Amino acid sequence: MAGIRCVTSIVAELGEGPVWSPRDNALYWIDVYAPAVHRWQPDDDQVRSWPVSGLIGSLAVRASGGLLVSLVHGIHALDLETGAVTLVVDPEADHPQNRYNDATVDPSGRLWVGSMRLDEAGTDASLYVIHSDRSWERKVFDVGLSNGIGFSPDQTVMYYTDSLAREIWAFDFDAESAAISNRRVFAADAHCSPDGLTVDAEGYVWSAKWNGWRVVRYAPDGRVDRVVELPVQCPTSVAFGGAGLDQLYITSARRGLKASALERGPLAGRLLVLDEPGVTGQAEAEAQV
Repeated sequence: MAGIRCVTSIVAELGEGPVWSPRDNALYWIDVYAPAVHRWQPDDDQVRSWPVSGLIGSLAVRASGGLLVSLVHGIHALDLETGAVTLVVDPEADHPQNRYNDATVDPSGRLWVGSMRLDEAGTDASLYVIHSDRSWERKVFDVGLSNGIGFSPDQTVMYYTDSLAREIWAFDFDAESAAISNRRVFAADAHCSPDGLTVDAEGYVWSAKWNGWRVVRYAPDGRVDRVVELPVQCPTSVAFGGAGLDQLYITSARRGLKASALERGPLAGRLLVLDEPGVTGQAEAEAQV
């Protein structure tokens, strides 16, 4: 499709969690079910991978070096030199039926991470915020499947996705205290599930549509502004990257797709990029955790 191309030869079972690191001039992303972190550096077109033990849900670049990765049992620090993982915090230590999923870092360096049931059923997942001193708060209860999280450029609105409910919610956000309030439905989709999201520099929300063959850009009032058709059935998440934050990277999945879907969308599982989205993104903050 026009303007869409593949990046790297990696084919993920469930690609997820793209994060552009300006410091490393690189894109990081994960494969949930062939558990690993991948890094692509466009300057030399080199890919490096770090396998991890057990399912991985998301990653964040850490200000002190390395990454934070959400594994089934806890948020861990990943040392990129040695590949070692070290437990940092585990807010759901008493919820063995759950695992951690999508995460992001707010402009103050706090890590926001959501959970989901391993069987992808029920509504006993939650959204947490983890502070720099590793204390944490449970912010949203009774969630089905936590996914995309993002913040408006003026830091007054937080967006959060429940893929099981097929809704993106908006909250009033206090950047100083990390308080959220006034939950409302920002966007809903009856035909497919919203997955990962990002917020661009104009305050518009880009949402990947699982089973939808598309990414949708929403205006701040929830109106559909643009639809980007994709050559994959299950895009999973989006992130702006490149030196000017003027490219949109899109992860995708192939796990569980029927042969007919793979025939129609043979690029399933690949990392895609939209070279000219027509807008720039916001630089991803580094985690102070």
